[in-house]
Amino acid sequence: MASIIVPLLVAFLFFTTQGSKAPDWVHYLPLLNACINGTTALLLIVAIRQVKNGNKKLHQRLMTIAFVLGVVFLVSYVTYHALVPSTRYGDINHDGVLQVAEKQAAGALRTIYLGLLLSHILAAVAALPFILTAFTFALKQEFAKHRKWVRFAFPLWLYVAITGVAVYVMISPYY
Repeated sequence: MASIIVPLLVAFLFFTTQGSKAPDWVHYLPLLNACINGTTALLLIVAIRQVKNGNKKLHQRLMTIAFVLGVVFLVSYVTYHALVPSTRYGDINHDGVLQVAEKQAAGALRTIYLGLLLSHILAAVAALPFILTAFTFALKQEFAKHRKWVRFAFPLWLYVAITGVAVYVMISPYY
């Protein structure tokens, strides 16, 4: 159910956010989200190594932290997009309108950014049910089923975490 509600909520916020003045602290959330994504990527890599080395307890702790960070990320992301209109790549004057000169100045990097952003969003939507299912099987200690779901969840989640940082780095000059 969360796999359906979360993407719908994000899409709703993307298309309905009004231009009202958000509190100043809200504008720090994209940086926080990038930090969460970077930390999550590191946790995922260390956690997978730990389980392969037989350290299941540390693996479990690291994955729990990664999962909690995912929840914090989601709350932060939804809060930001509920209060702040979307930023357009290349919008140098920050007026929310991408003018021809701004689009030309952004050049091919805008296309690369949009492709990366699209792949990031699609992977995030696809990853959520795999992550939730794998996490549920781990909690139930059904490790054979857990491992089957992790084959899909891990690479998707890692891709989302890494591309989340890249998307932030590319869009941050336009915040």
